[in-house]
Amino acid sequence: MSGGRLEGQVAIVTGGGRGLGRAMVLGLAAAGARVIATASREAAEVEAVAREAGNGQVVPMLADVTREEDCARAVELARDRFGRLDLLVNNAGRGMKYVSQRFLTEPTRFWETDPHVWRMVIDTNVNGPFLMARAAAPGMIAAGRGRIVNVTMNHATMRRRGFSPYGPSKAALESETIIWAQDLEGTGVTVNGLLPGGATATGMIPEGLPQEARAGLLDPAIVVPPLLWLASGASDGVTGRRLDAARWQAELPEAEAARAAMDNAGWPTG
Repeated sequence: MSGGRLEGQVAIVTGGGRGLGRAMVLGLAAAGARVIATASREAAEVEAVAREAGNGQVVPMLADVTREEDCARAVELARDRFGRLDLLVNNAGRGMKYVSQRFLTEPTRFWETDPHVWRMVIDTNVNGPFLMARAAAPGMIAAGRGRIVNVTMNHATMRRRGFSPYGPSKAALESETIIWAQDLEGTGVTVNGLLPGGATATGMIPEGLPQEARAGLLDPAIVVPPLLWLASGASDGVTGRRLDAARWQAELPEAEAARAAMDNAGWPTG
């Protein structure tokens, strides 16, 4: 990848301090983009990512995606600091560890889930992307170009026993992706999903996972090549799709790698 591939572009990555978010922030910065990296609580994490990226490419910011005013502030910061916003990555999310640290081995039945935790997960994973996209879309439409990328997961995991409310939240995000793509048709703004394609070494994995299981986790950086493609002009016209990073074949020409990794957002029809 050329270090200047996204030169001049400006991105917001929510939940940019750890895991997939950190990998995407660093990948975008390395490709030449300037990035607003948000975190809801841990300023030190996004500040560390900004230092790691270097050269002032990354601006750290505390912003809670469940708060309408914080979402508006993030978009305003991008435009005030850099004059534009090209890419929004809706990555911030709450996972199953908030339901139980043993969720991988002892499924929690839905009626056993604390309603406060249920609302927190849904608020972050479903309402947060809506509020961020709502804040970003008008400016992108006015500019005639923009990219919204929603970080999703395998359909099988959405159906997995004991995986509510995380599974339902990501199923809702898939619906948001395909509906928003249709709403934005003809504007130059695209909406697509991106998933790592398997269990990934992020903060959503509980600490007590056995080492042999942890060794099989995907590296969060797996999502960077398809993300850079989605952010670039090479993906013009591609909308309402989802890219599975585990199916991205780096040895192929990029257009072929994208086709191999891509299917329709929403639920499979076959």
